[in-house]
Amino acid sequence: MKLDSLLSLDSTQCAVPGNSKKNILEQISHIAAVKIASSSPKELLNSLIRREKLSSTGIGNGIAIPHGRIDNCEKPVAVFITTNKSIAFDAIDDKPVDIFFALFVPEDHCQQHLETLASVARFFSDKDNCKKARRCRSSEQLYQLVLDIK
Repeated sequence: MKLDSLLSLDSTQCAVPGNSKKNILEQISHIAAVKIASSSPKELLNSLIRREKLSSTGIGNGIAIPHGRIDNCEKPVAVFITTNKSIAFDAIDDKPVDIFFALFVPEDHCQQHLETLASVARFFSDKDNCKKARRCRSSEQLYQLVLDIK
């Protein structure tokens, strides 16, 4: 699945202030709630926290892909943010995180969920994409980075 079909400019934010894992997940949930009218920010946050309790979604190199399944959601929704400073996120390499690409997917779309996670992981496995994301100075630039994916 193409990432630009999940993301919009209003769910992309650059240099967000954040001071903890929970704070960032709360901010992501509030951004997503605008797109998922059938879920409250609290419900979205709970879905992310449930997943984090299984194991951290911090994949290393300053990147996290928090994700949750939503039972009253019709289509996947993504939130892409960078933070103004790296925060502790219990990543697999124990390094702080400053790039977050969050996904909320319908409960019954397991295959789509896996394919979308794979697309995000592929995008961030390219170190150039990570460098470009960190150099972005506006939400528009960050969003354009995703649009430019070939």
